[in-house]
Amino acid sequence: MKRISILGSTGSIGTQTLDIVRLNDDVKVEALTAHKNIDLLEKQIREFRPRVAAIWEESDAKLLFERVKDTDTKVYFGMEGLIEAATVKEADIVVTAVVGMIGIEPTVAAINAGKDIALANKETLVCAGHIIMPLAKKTGINIYPVDSEHSAIFQCLDRHNPIKKILLTASGGPFRGYTKEDLQKVTLEDALKHPNWSMGKKITIDSATMVNKGLEIIEASHLFDVDIDDIEVVIQKESIIHSMVEFKDNGIIAQLGTPDMRLPISYALFYPERRYISDDRVDFASLATLNFSKPDLDVFEGLKLAMLAGKRGGSAPTVLNAANEWAVAKFLKKKIRFTDIPYLIGKALDAHEFTKNPSISDILSLKKWTEEYLERIRI
Repeated sequence: MKRISILGSTGSIGTQTLDIVRLNDDVKVEALTAHKNIDLLEKQIREFRPRVAAIWEESDAKLLFERVKDTDTKVYFGMEGLIEAATVKEADIVVTAVVGMIGIEPTVAAINAGKDIALANKETLVCAGHIIMPLAKKTGINIYPVDSEHSAIFQCLDRHNPIKKILLTASGGPFRGYTKEDLQKVTLEDALKHPNWSMGKKITIDSATMVNKGLEIIEASHLFDVDIDDIEVVIQKESIIHSMVEFKDNGIIAQLGTPDMRLPISYALFYPERRYISDDRVDFASLATLNFSKPDLDVFEGLKLAMLAGKRGGSAPTVLNAANEWAVAKFLKKKIRFTDIPYLIGKALDAHEFTKNPSISDILSLKKWTEEYLERIRI
């Protein structure tokens, strides 16, 4: 029996993880958490009967407790609740599907508790990869990537030969081929229309700015122990090739599939076993062609800033990520323009006091500093 905890069970990755659970009768859900979607979390509790559930606000937790008091599920809230769900004794793998830097502390707690990690929260490695990866090695736990690109790289690895180069694919988002002038006119509604993937709002905006691909570069460098310079972004607009690995002899292995996040989720949960997901498959006859191009770093400044922050390391990726989280939240509320997102990231990176080897406490303090700094900027 595979026993799992899902941090962020009401989001895109969380709900698709539960789709996988429904397909497999040898999986037991031990814990579920949500940010604020109390109605869906209640439905999930009633369907999967976890030992533990958590929601962010205390007031929501009190309401949830009243709703599910006829079950055996214990209800928690806040960071304590996330950590409780991440460390529940019976679980052997934790799916970290929460959005943002909030995922760092429960991931560390889960690793210290001896849980394997199915990692869907990229901010954990972007900000604290220099802490997380050595800790995972020390404790002997496995980190299985859930991002489609990182899962693809993981699937392509040759255990006997080191990586020469990672070819990290990107769809290019909804604004592939746009000029800087075109981006000035982008609306929130435009940015939320991803051509290939169905994702949560935050990651959809990150894909549109291509900051997401920059975060993935940093994450990949930690996961696979490669230099930033050995990771190349390739636009593959159909999202059929999910990433590739090049080896010393210039041979390249690619992982292909339909744009379906259930594949990397399932692979992370059941590695090395592959299990049935759906009848949807790549039809090469109808596909006809695959298109490739290079990203335009002058137009997509967020990607360029992320690559520079990744190369610098230290505190730079944390400030990059915190600034992006803050700016995207403002854009989703229509408080700033689309092109203000990379502008604000650049301002925060330039202004912050660089730290070479930040601790978890330093990382959380940098997040607070970044938010306070950006609040003072007038655009």
